[in-house]
Amino acid sequence: MLLRYAKIMTMDGPDIESGFVRVADGKIESVGAMPDCPAPADGEECADLAGKLLLPGFIDAHSNIGLYEDGLGAEGDDLNEESDPTTPHMRAIDGVNPFDHCFAEARRSGVTCVVVSPGSANPVAGQICALKTVGRWVDKMAVASPLAMKFALGENPKMTYGSKTQSPYTRMAIAAIIREQLRNAERYLLDKHAAESDPDLDEPDYDAKCEALIPLLRREIRAHFHAHRAYDILSAVRIAEEFRLDYTIIHCTEGYLIADILAELGARAVCGPLICARTKPELSGLSLENCARLMAAGVEVAISTDHPEVPVEFLASSAAVAVTAGMDRRSALASITINAAKAVGLDHRLGSVTAGKDADLLVYGDDPLGLRVKPETVYIAGERVI
Repeated sequence: MLLRYAKIMTMDGPDIESGFVRVADGKIESVGAMPDCPAPADGEECADLAGKLLLPGFIDAHSNIGLYEDGLGAEGDDLNEESDPTTPHMRAIDGVNPFDHCFAEARRSGVTCVVVSPGSANPVAGQICALKTVGRWVDKMAVASPLAMKFALGENPKMTYGSKTQSPYTRMAIAAIIREQLRNAERYLLDKHAAESDPDLDEPDYDAKCEALIPLLRREIRAHFHAHRAYDILSAVRIAEEFRLDYTIIHCTEGYLIADILAELGARAVCGPLICARTKPELSGLSLENCARLMAAGVEVAISTDHPEVPVEFLASSAAVAVTAGMDRRSALASITINAAKAVGLDHRLGSVTAGKDADLLVYGDDPLGLRVKPETVYIAGERVI
Protein backbone atom coordinates (compact mmCIF):
# COMPACT_ATOMS: atom_id res chain seq x y z
CA MET A 1 0.00 0.00 0.00
CA LEU A 2 1.23 3.47 -0.88
CA LEU A 3 -0.04 6.61 0.86
CA ARG A 4 1.22 9.78 -0.81
CA TYR A 5 1.03 13.58 -1.00
CA ALA A 6 0.13 13.86 2.70
CA LYS A 7 1.71 16.17 5.23
CA ILE A 8 3.42 13.67 7.55
CA MET A 9 4.06 14.33 11.22
CA THR A 10 6.58 11.59 11.83
CA MET A 11 6.80 12.48 15.57
CA ASP A 12 10.42 11.34 15.79
CA GLY A 13 11.82 13.81 13.29
CA PRO A 14 10.86 16.83 11.20
CA ASP A 15 7.51 17.06 9.46
CA ILE A 16 7.37 16.21 5.77
CA GLU A 17 5.22 18.78 3.99
CA SER A 18 4.35 16.48 1.09
CA GLY A 19 5.42 12.91 1.54
CA PHE A 20 4.70 9.23 1.16
CA VAL A 21 4.48 6.12 3.31
CA ARG A 22 4.76 2.65 1.82
CA VAL A 23 3.32 -0.22 3.87
CA ALA A 24 4.04 -3.92 3.46
CA ASP A 25 3.15 -6.88 5.68
CA GLY A 26 1.70 -4.67 8.37
CA LYS A 27 4.89 -2.60 8.73
CA ILE A 28 6.05 0.78 7.45
CA GLU A 29 8.47 -0.12 4.68
CA SER A 30 9.61 3.38 3.75
CA VAL A 31 8.85 7.06 4.42
CA GLY A 32 10.01 10.12 2.55
CA ALA A 33 9.31 13.28 0.62
CA MET A 34 7.35 13.12 -2.63
CA PRO A 35 10.35 13.63 -4.96
CA ASP A 36 11.59 10.25 -3.68
CA CYS A 37 8.21 8.51 -3.89
CA PRO A 38 8.38 5.22 -5.77
CA ALA A 39 5.89 4.38 -8.50
CA PRO A 40 3.04 2.12 -7.35
CA ALA A 41 3.69 -1.54 -8.04
CA ASP A 42 1.25 -3.44 -10.23
CA GLY A 43 -1.95 -3.94 -8.25
CA GLU A 44 -0.68 -1.99 -5.25
CA GLU A 45 -3.32 -0.03 -3.35
CA CYS A 46 -2.58 3.68 -3.61
CA ALA A 47 -4.22 6.61 -1.79
CA ASP A 48 -3.58 10.25 -2.70
CA LEU A 49 -3.85 12.35 0.45
CA ALA A 50 -3.13 15.89 -0.73
CA GLY A 51 -4.32 18.37 1.90
CA LYS A 52 -4.47 15.67 4.56
CA LEU A 53 -2.37 15.06 7.67
CA LEU A 54 -0.81 11.66 8.34
CA LEU A 55 0.09 10.74 11.94
CA PRO A 56 1.06 7.66 13.91
CA GLY A 57 -1.79 5.96 15.78
CA PHE A 58 -2.54 7.26 19.26
CA ILE A 59 -1.46 5.24 22.31
CA ASP A 60 -3.36 5.32 25.60
CA ALA A 61 -0.48 4.58 27.98
CA HIS A 62 -2.69 3.66 30.95
CA SER A 63 -6.25 2.32 30.88
CA ASN A 64 -8.54 -0.38 32.21
CA ILE A 65 -10.40 -0.94 28.94
CA GLY A 66 -11.95 -4.39 28.68
CA LEU A 67 -11.21 -5.14 32.34
CA TYR A 68 -14.01 -2.84 33.48
CA GLU A 69 -16.62 -3.15 30.75
CA ASP A 70 -18.72 -0.16 29.92
CA GLY A 71 -22.30 -0.34 31.17
CA LEU A 72 -22.17 -3.77 32.85
CA GLY A 73 -21.50 -2.99 36.50
CA ALA A 74 -20.29 -5.87 38.70
CA GLU A 75 -20.53 -8.49 35.93
CA GLY A 76 -18.09 -6.56 33.78
CA ASP A 77 -15.75 -5.63 36.64
CA ASP A 78 -12.58 -7.77 36.60
CA LEU A 79 -10.27 -4.96 37.61
CA ASN A 80 -9.19 -5.73 41.18
CA GLU A 81 -8.58 -9.09 42.89
CA GLU A 82 -9.28 -7.84 46.41
CA SER A 83 -8.74 -11.15 48.20
CA ASP A 84 -4.99 -10.56 48.63
CA PRO A 85 -2.96 -7.31 48.71
CA THR A 86 -0.13 -8.85 46.66
CA THR A 87 -1.10 -10.43 43.35
CA PRO A 88 1.83 -10.14 40.89
CA HIS A 89 0.76 -13.39 39.22
CA MET A 90 -2.56 -11.90 38.05
CA ARG A 91 -2.51 -11.10 34.34
CA ALA A 92 -4.63 -8.32 32.89
CA ILE A 93 -4.83 -10.16 29.58
CA ASP A 94 -6.82 -12.95 31.25
CA GLY A 95 -9.59 -10.52 32.20
CA VAL A 96 -9.90 -8.36 29.08
CA ASN A 97 -13.07 -8.72 27.03
CA PRO A 98 -12.18 -7.67 23.46
CA PHE A 99 -15.90 -7.37 22.65
CA ASP A 100 -16.25 -4.37 24.98
CA HIS A 101 -17.68 -1.73 22.63
CA CYS A 102 -15.14 0.79 23.93
CA PHE A 103 -12.51 -0.81 21.69
CA ALA A 104 -14.54 0.29 18.66
CA GLU A 105 -14.90 3.78 20.16
CA ALA A 106 -11.14 3.85 20.66
CA ARG A 107 -10.51 3.01 16.99
CA ARG A 108 -12.95 5.64 15.77
CA SER A 109 -11.05 8.22 17.83
CA GLY A 110 -7.63 7.22 16.49
CA VAL A 111 -6.49 5.16 19.49
CA THR A 112 -4.74 2.16 17.96
CA CYS A 113 -2.99 0.77 21.06
CA VAL A 114 -4.05 0.63 24.70
CA VAL A 115 -1.99 -0.29 27.75
CA VAL A 116 -4.33 -2.27 29.99
CA SER A 117 -3.54 -2.47 33.69
CA PRO A 118 -5.04 -4.21 36.71
CA GLY A 119 -6.58 -1.78 39.17
CA SER A 120 -4.95 -0.03 42.08
CA ALA A 121 -6.57 -1.79 45.06
CA ASN A 122 -3.48 -3.93 45.68
CA PRO A 123 0.03 -2.72 46.51
CA VAL A 124 1.32 -5.37 44.09
CA ALA A 125 -1.46 -5.58 41.55
CA GLY A 126 -0.36 -7.73 38.60
CA GLN A 127 0.83 -7.90 35.04
CA ILE A 128 0.00 -5.19 32.50
CA CYS A 129 -0.52 -5.86 28.79
CA ALA A 130 -0.52 -3.70 25.64
CA LEU A 131 -3.17 -4.44 23.02
CA LYS A 132 -4.09 -3.20 19.58
CA THR A 133 -7.68 -1.97 19.51
CA VAL A 134 -8.93 -4.29 16.78
CA GLY A 135 -9.62 -7.99 17.09
CA ARG A 136 -11.71 -10.66 18.79
CA TRP A 137 -8.92 -12.64 20.47
CA VAL A 138 -6.67 -10.82 22.93
CA ASP A 139 -3.73 -13.14 22.19
CA LYS A 140 -3.71 -11.85 18.61
CA MET A 141 -4.29 -8.24 19.71
CA ALA A 142 -1.36 -8.30 22.15
CA VAL A 143 1.67 -6.14 21.48
CA ALA A 144 3.24 -7.25 24.76
CA SER A 145 2.06 -9.38 27.68
CA PRO A 146 3.44 -8.90 30.22
CA LEU A 147 4.45 -5.37 29.34
CA ALA A 148 4.99 -4.22 32.94
CA MET A 149 4.17 -4.94 36.59
CA LYS A 150 1.60 -2.77 38.37
CA PHE A 151 2.18 -1.41 41.88
CA ALA A 152 -0.10 1.00 43.76
CA LEU A 153 0.65 3.50 46.52
CA GLY A 154 -1.54 5.79 48.56
CA GLU A 155 -5.28 6.03 49.03
CA ASN A 156 -6.64 3.10 47.04
CA PRO A 157 -4.87 0.22 48.85
CA LYS A 158 -5.47 1.99 52.20
CA MET A 159 -9.21 2.31 51.55
CA THR A 160 -9.58 -1.20 50.12
CA TYR A 161 -7.93 -3.10 52.93
CA GLY A 162 -8.51 -0.69 55.80
CA SER A 163 -12.24 -1.20 55.30
CA LYS A 164 -11.65 -4.95 55.65
CA THR A 165 -9.69 -4.43 58.91
CA GLN A 166 -6.76 -5.98 57.09
CA SER A 167 -3.25 -4.68 56.30
CA PRO A 168 -2.38 -2.29 54.73
CA TYR A 169 -3.98 0.45 56.80
CA THR A 170 -1.14 2.91 56.18
CA ARG A 171 1.37 4.04 53.58
CA MET A 172 4.06 2.42 55.72
CA ALA A 173 2.33 -0.94 55.36
CA ILE A 174 1.87 -0.51 51.61
CA ALA A 175 5.59 0.07 51.13
CA ALA A 176 6.44 -2.79 53.50
CA ILE A 177 4.21 -5.23 51.58
CA ILE A 178 5.82 -4.24 48.28
CA ARG A 179 9.33 -4.61 49.73
CA GLU A 180 8.56 -7.98 51.29
CA GLN A 181 7.22 -9.38 48.02
CA LEU A 182 10.20 -8.07 46.06
CA ARG A 183 12.65 -9.46 48.63
CA ASN A 184 10.91 -12.84 48.48
CA ALA A 185 11.26 -12.80 44.70
CA GLU A 186 14.95 -11.87 44.95
CA ARG A 187 15.62 -14.78 47.33
CA TYR A 188 13.60 -17.13 45.13
CA LEU A 189 15.64 -16.12 42.10
CA LEU A 190 18.93 -16.58 43.99
CA ASP A 191 17.82 -20.06 45.11
CA LYS A 192 16.93 -20.98 41.53
CA HIS A 193 20.35 -19.82 40.32
CA ALA A 194 22.06 -21.76 43.11
CA ALA A 195 20.19 -24.96 42.21
CA GLU A 196 21.09 -24.52 38.52
CA SER A 197 24.81 -24.30 39.36
CA ASP A 198 24.88 -26.98 42.09
CA PRO A 199 23.25 -30.38 41.36
CA ASP A 200 23.17 -31.17 45.09
CA LEU A 201 20.73 -28.32 45.73
CA ASP A 202 17.00 -28.62 45.13
CA GLU A 203 15.12 -25.90 43.27
CA PRO A 204 12.79 -23.89 45.50
CA ASP A 205 9.14 -24.90 45.50
CA TYR A 206 7.29 -23.25 42.66
CA ASP A 207 5.95 -19.82 43.65
CA ALA A 208 3.72 -18.15 41.07
CA LYS A 209 4.09 -14.71 42.67
CA CYS A 210 7.87 -14.82 42.67
CA GLU A 211 8.00 -16.26 39.14
CA ALA A 212 5.91 -13.32 37.90
CA LEU A 213 8.37 -10.84 39.39
CA ILE A 214 11.52 -12.37 37.89
CA PRO A 215 11.27 -10.42 34.58
CA LEU A 216 10.92 -7.23 36.62
CA LEU A 217 14.00 -7.97 38.74
CA ARG A 218 15.93 -8.75 35.55
CA ARG A 219 14.79 -5.38 34.09
CA GLU A 220 13.10 -7.18 31.20
CA ILE A 221 9.86 -5.35 32.02
CA ARG A 222 9.12 -2.11 33.89
CA ALA A 223 7.36 -1.29 37.12
CA HIS A 224 4.33 0.98 36.71
CA PHE A 225 3.67 2.78 40.01
CA HIS A 226 0.19 4.20 40.58
CA ALA A 227 1.01 7.38 42.51
CA HIS A 228 -0.95 10.63 42.59
CA ARG A 229 0.41 12.65 45.51
CA ALA A 230 3.93 14.05 45.53
CA TYR A 231 5.16 12.06 48.50
CA ASP A 232 3.71 8.82 47.09
CA ILE A 233 5.53 9.52 43.82
CA LEU A 234 8.81 9.86 45.71
CA SER A 235 8.08 6.69 47.70
CA ALA A 236 7.74 4.91 44.35
CA VAL A 237 11.12 6.28 43.31
CA ARG A 238 12.63 5.19 46.64
CA ILE A 239 11.41 1.61 46.20
CA ALA A 240 12.36 1.47 42.52
CA GLU A 241 15.91 2.63 43.21
CA GLU A 242 16.26 0.28 46.18
CA PHE A 243 15.47 -2.70 43.95
CA ARG A 244 17.10 -1.26 40.79
CA LEU A 245 13.82 -1.37 38.88
CA ASP A 246 13.12 0.26 35.53
CA TYR A 247 10.00 2.29 36.31
CA THR A 248 7.31 4.69 35.13
CA ILE A 249 5.10 6.87 37.33
CA ILE A 250 1.41 6.50 36.47
CA HIS A 251 -0.98 9.44 37.10
CA CYS A 252 1.74 11.70 38.61
CA THR A 253 -1.04 14.12 39.57
CA GLU A 254 1.08 16.26 41.90
CA GLY A 255 4.20 15.88 39.77
CA TYR A 256 4.33 19.65 39.26
CA LEU A 257 5.23 20.04 42.97
CA ILE A 258 8.42 18.02 42.44
CA ALA A 259 9.00 18.51 38.70
CA ASP A 260 12.64 19.51 39.15
CA ILE A 261 13.33 16.42 41.26
CA LEU A 262 11.68 14.11 38.73
CA ALA A 263 13.65 15.71 35.92
CA GLU A 264 16.91 15.24 37.83
CA LEU A 265 16.02 11.57 38.36
CA GLY A 266 15.16 11.06 34.67
CA ALA A 267 11.74 9.77 35.72
CA ARG A 268 9.01 8.99 33.19
CA ALA A 269 5.46 10.23 33.78
CA VAL A 270 2.11 9.10 32.39
CA CYS A 271 -0.36 11.81 33.43
CA GLY A 272 -4.11 11.40 33.62
CA PRO A 273 -6.98 11.46 33.90
CA LEU A 274 -7.12 15.19 33.13
CA ILE A 275 -10.79 15.73 32.28
CA CYS A 276 -12.21 14.90 35.69
CA ALA A 277 -13.30 16.36 39.01
CA ARG A 278 -11.37 16.19 42.27
CA THR A 279 -13.53 13.31 43.47
CA LYS A 280 -11.15 11.83 46.05
CA PRO A 281 -8.28 12.95 48.28
CA GLU A 282 -5.60 11.79 45.84
CA LEU A 283 -7.00 14.20 43.25
CA SER A 284 -7.21 17.22 45.57
CA GLY A 285 -4.05 18.66 44.02
CA LEU A 286 -5.15 18.11 40.42
CA SER A 287 -3.97 20.90 38.11
CA LEU A 288 -4.43 21.07 34.35
CA GLU A 289 -1.03 22.80 34.23
CA ASN A 290 0.70 19.64 35.50
CA CYS A 291 1.76 18.36 32.06
CA ALA A 292 3.09 21.72 30.92
CA ARG A 293 5.03 22.25 34.16
CA LEU A 294 6.55 18.77 34.04
CA MET A 295 7.57 19.26 30.40
CA ALA A 296 9.07 22.68 31.17
CA ALA A 297 11.20 21.07 33.88
CA GLY A 298 12.48 18.44 31.44
CA VAL A 299 10.26 15.45 32.27
CA GLU A 300 9.04 13.51 29.23
CA VAL A 301 5.26 13.31 29.61
CA ALA A 302 2.65 10.94 28.23
CA ILE A 303 -1.09 11.53 28.66
CA SER A 304 -3.60 8.78 29.39
CA THR A 305 -7.35 8.56 29.99
CA ASP A 306 -7.32 5.99 32.82
CA HIS A 307 -10.40 4.60 31.03
CA PRO A 308 -13.15 4.38 32.21
CA GLU A 309 -12.37 7.36 34.47
CA VAL A 310 -12.27 9.30 31.21
CA PRO A 311 -13.58 7.32 28.22
CA VAL A 312 -10.81 6.20 25.89
CA GLU A 313 -12.35 8.11 22.99
CA PHE A 314 -11.33 11.36 24.72
CA LEU A 315 -7.57 10.70 24.64
CA ALA A 316 -6.90 13.36 21.99
CA SER A 317 -9.32 15.69 23.80
CA SER A 318 -7.27 15.20 26.98
CA ALA A 319 -4.16 16.28 25.08
CA ALA A 320 -6.10 19.29 23.75
CA VAL A 321 -7.06 20.27 27.30
CA ALA A 322 -3.37 20.15 28.29
CA VAL A 323 -2.71 22.63 25.46
CA THR A 324 -5.26 25.03 26.93
CA ALA A 325 -3.24 24.86 30.18
CA GLY A 326 0.13 25.72 28.66
CA MET A 327 1.43 22.60 26.91
CA ASP A 328 2.58 23.29 23.35
CA ARG A 329 0.69 21.51 20.59
CA ARG A 330 3.54 19.36 19.33
CA SER A 331 4.34 18.14 22.84
CA ALA A 332 0.66 17.34 23.34
CA LEU A 333 0.64 15.20 20.20
CA ALA A 334 3.90 13.59 21.30
CA SER A 335 2.28 12.77 24.65
CA ILE A 336 -0.16 10.40 22.93
CA THR A 337 2.26 9.08 20.29
CA ILE A 338 6.04 8.85 20.63
CA ASN A 339 6.26 9.91 24.30
CA ALA A 340 3.54 7.44 25.21
CA ALA A 341 5.45 4.70 23.38
CA LYS A 342 8.67 5.62 25.19
CA ALA A 343 6.93 5.77 28.57
CA VAL A 344 5.85 2.14 28.28
CA GLY A 345 8.84 0.79 26.35
CA LEU A 346 7.12 0.29 22.99
CA ASP A 347 8.92 2.95 20.95
CA HIS A 348 10.76 0.23 18.99
CA ARG A 349 7.38 -0.67 17.41
CA LEU A 350 4.97 2.23 17.88
CA GLY A 351 4.61 5.97 18.28
CA SER A 352 6.09 7.40 15.08
CA VAL A 353 5.89 7.16 11.30
CA THR A 354 9.22 5.39 10.91
CA ALA A 355 10.39 2.60 8.62
CA GLY A 356 10.27 -0.73 10.41
CA LYS A 357 7.52 0.19 12.87
CA ASP A 358 3.95 -1.09 12.86
CA ALA A 359 1.78 0.59 10.24
CA ASP A 360 -0.65 2.11 12.75
CA LEU A 361 -1.57 5.32 10.95
CA LEU A 362 -4.19 8.07 11.10
CA VAL A 363 -5.40 10.36 8.33
CA TYR A 364 -6.91 13.70 9.36
CA GLY A 365 -8.54 16.40 7.30
CA ASP A 366 -8.49 18.87 10.19
CA ASP A 367 -6.68 19.62 13.45
CA PRO A 368 -6.22 16.27 15.31
CA LEU A 369 -6.56 18.14 18.63
CA GLY A 370 -9.85 19.74 17.62
CA LEU A 371 -12.45 18.78 20.20
CA ARG A 372 -14.98 17.73 17.56
CA VAL A 373 -12.52 16.20 15.09
CA LYS A 374 -12.14 12.48 14.36
CA PRO A 375 -9.69 10.79 11.98
CA GLU A 376 -11.02 10.20 8.50
CA THR A 377 -9.10 6.94 8.13
CA VAL A 378 -7.45 4.61 10.66
CA TYR A 379 -4.99 1.84 9.79
CA ILE A 380 -3.85 -0.80 12.27
CA ALA A 381 -0.97 -2.98 11.12
CA GLY A 382 -1.60 -1.69 7.60
CA GLU A 383 -5.27 -2.73 7.55
CA ARG A 384 -7.92 -0.07 7.24
CA VAL A 385 -10.24 -0.33 10.25
CA ILE A 386 -12.06 3.02 9.89
